[in-house]
Amino acid sequence: METCGMSIMKYLLFIFNFLFVVCGIGIVAAGGVVLYAVREHGHFMTSPLLATPVVIIIVGCLIFLVAFLGCCGAVRESYNMLLAFAVLLLVIFVAQMAAGIAAGVAKDDLSRALKDSMRDSMDDAAHAREADVEAWDRLQKELKCCGVDGPGDWTNMSQPVPASCCDEGAAECKAAAAHPRGCLEKLKASARDGAVVIAGVGIGLAFVEVVGIVFAFCLATAIKNGEAK
Repeated sequence: METCGMSIMKYLLFIFNFLFVVCGIGIVAAGGVVLYAVREHGHFMTSPLLATPVVIIIVGCLIFLVAFLGCCGAVRESYNMLLAFAVLLLVIFVAQMAAGIAAGVAKDDLSRALKDSMRDSMDDAAHAREADVEAWDRLQKELKCCGVDGPGDWTNMSQPVPASCCDEGAAECKAAAAHPRGCLEKLKASARDGAVVIAGVGIGLAFVEVVGIVFAFCLATAIKNGEAK
């Protein structure tokens, strides 16, 4: 027979599973936004930078499956399903913490890799490689920036400052009239904005996960003790 305590725990687990699903939707949406922003200028992005939003979307989809397992376990009062739900939540929580720490440690390495990628692409653009010329023109027009660190990057390579470094309608684009900020800082600022959104959703999700783990273990234990009587 279901006790009052078990009934309350079951409904609370339902509520937290609903919040879990909402957080999952948030993570998928945040991953999609970041992926769109990254792919917009994917010509300059390294594989780790491109992979990050894809991993985020996959995690969001896994969250749906785990939440469904938790709901089924609560409805059926299945000890094994609830235990599996709690363990999977714990695995996701630990993976999130590890990924966050790894991202923090590798932040400078990723920044250097992005800068090196942009430098290589700029060198190719200076040698009139069409794909790189088009990528730089698009980047500099959209972000209103110039070069990697500034207009001097082009002049230091004995190259004329591209017209895309200046506002449309300028008669001639010279370093003094070009956008002063480099595109590296603009790209990093865009990535930081996406990271803030993901971090906010991730913190909310981590809280829901911890509470879900506690309730799942408590309900599973109550069910097991009830079966043992």
